[in-house]
Amino acid sequence: MNDADLALLRPYAPLVRRIEAEATVIGDQILKIDHFLNHRIEPGFITEMGQELARRVARFKPSVILTAEASGIAPGLVVAQALGVPLVYAKKYAPQVESPALARVIPSPTKGGETKLVLSQRYIMGSDRVVIVDDFLSNGRTAVALIEMAREAGAEVLCASFIVEKRFKQGHAAIEALGVPVATLAQVEGLENGRARLTQP
Repeated sequence: MNDADLALLRPYAPLVRRIEAEATVIGDQILKIDHFLNHRIEPGFITEMGQELARRVARFKPSVILTAEASGIAPGLVVAQALGVPLVYAKKYAPQVESPALARVIPSPTKGGETKLVLSQRYIMGSDRVVIVDDFLSNGRTAVALIEMAREAGAEVLCASFIVEKRFKQGHAAIEALGVPVATLAQVEGLENGRARLTQP
């Protein structure tokens, strides 16, 4: 891995420290930081994190940021604004979109059941250079579905970026297997004894 790729994964100290101090850990699988990231959102902090992600992915020169509703919208919007490009989000809830539409059904281990992701092909063009942004990377199913849909539309997917990555899951490898580099701000190596163990800045 070269220096540019390593920079995509550099731990972002303010986020690492907040996770260590404030996260609720349930068992060895669930990390909850929804009090500042994806249920109650702190505008100042989400802006800081989104701007840091934008700095990391700027070298790919995306023409559009792609995410999935709902928790990817806040960081995705900050990244899109910082880079001066549109944000497109795939719909999960009552996903009625204009035809032609691209769709994937993905299993949701955290919520149970399946989720349908739908994206209007009007908003992802064959000439687009896509960077994916989302809040969490775990098993990677949502990101893989977004990559597949963007490619089905003829677009080029340049990077998949996330606020937090669970390194003990398979998502990172699944995305890289598709030839897409990964950028993350915090890397959780494991969840043990009610604490999150993170890669240190």
